[in-house]
Amino acid sequence: MKKLSLFLSALLLSTTVLAGCSSGDDNAADGQTTVKIGIFKNVTHAAGYVALDQGYFQKQFGDDVKIEVQGFDNGSDFSTALSTEQIDIGFVGPGPSTNQFVKSKNFRVISGSNNGGAVLVAGKDSGVNSVQDLKGKTVAIPTKGSTNEISLRLLLEENGLKVTTDDTGVQIIARAPADTLLAMRQGEVDATLIPEPWGTQMAKEGIGKILVDWDQIPPNNGNYPLTIMVANDKFLKEHRDLAKKAIAANIQGIEFIKANPEAAYTSINNQLKQLSGKGLDVEQIKAALAHCNLTSDVSVEAIEQMAQVSIDAGYIKGIKKEELDLKPFVDLTLLEEVKKEAK
Repeated sequence: MKKLSLFLSALLLSTTVLAGCSSGDDNAADGQTTVKIGIFKNVTHAAGYVALDQGYFQKQFGDDVKIEVQGFDNGSDFSTALSTEQIDIGFVGPGPSTNQFVKSKNFRVISGSNNGGAVLVAGKDSGVNSVQDLKGKTVAIPTKGSTNEISLRLLLEENGLKVTTDDTGVQIIARAPADTLLAMRQGEVDATLIPEPWGTQMAKEGIGKILVDWDQIPPNNGNYPLTIMVANDKFLKEHRDLAKKAIAANIQGIEFIKANPEAAYTSINNQLKQLSGKGLDVEQIKAALAHCNLTSDVSVEAIEQMAQVSIDAGYIKGIKKEELDLKPFVDLTLLEEVKKEAK
């Protein structure tokens, strides 16, 4: 870690003045580069929050780079924005980003950020006390094709349940996390597989209970990529050095959280307030973060497994499972370079 810290410090000193802009029309008159970063309003994006709040991105990029942050509620909107170059780089789940990549093939996974951090919550009066009890019930996920839906489908399959549109199986509906919170309060849905901090908030309010904790959610019992760092091909081609520095900032965010958890809670809350208009109780952030495994590593095998579920569910069309090739999608070359140069 000491060597990595020395490398990261060196990167701060070696920031190169770069002309042009990753998004064309956003190039300032003084030649300043604008980097547009996308991120979710979830604690599972904690490393990105800290990297922003502690100024790691800005220090890595240098004063000649302007940062614009855009918050997203779901991976589908994020992935569309990335593929259409509305944003350059950011944090998302593998489910929706894989679905979009198969269609557009113009962005890549360049680093991990967090493994796990989603939980299955059952409503207080739902009568659901086990996964098997979900038969005939309605379960909410943030958006169709999301990483959370893929995990839910795997969990149901493990328990011999099918996804249906009637009471012979489990009905899945898509609702934004904030709307799901309201629906759980009103008893309109029976359960939800949802990223933190939403599950912890529901449990604290007493409107639901965590039925399956994060370290039992498939695949790999929670040790699957839930938050990855991705960048579009145009940004990678024009600003490869900035992409490496973004990876370094992400790693700094991970290290800061592990070394300074109390200070990290404040940083995370600061960014939550900016993105959603309101923060969380520090104890909720602490509890939610305990459900996350922050890491820059990426399990390609887990992403491939989730992609196969997406094919079965009809979210990835026009390709058979045996034809799926995600090697161009998961390109960890820059991450490997950052780690190698840190040694």
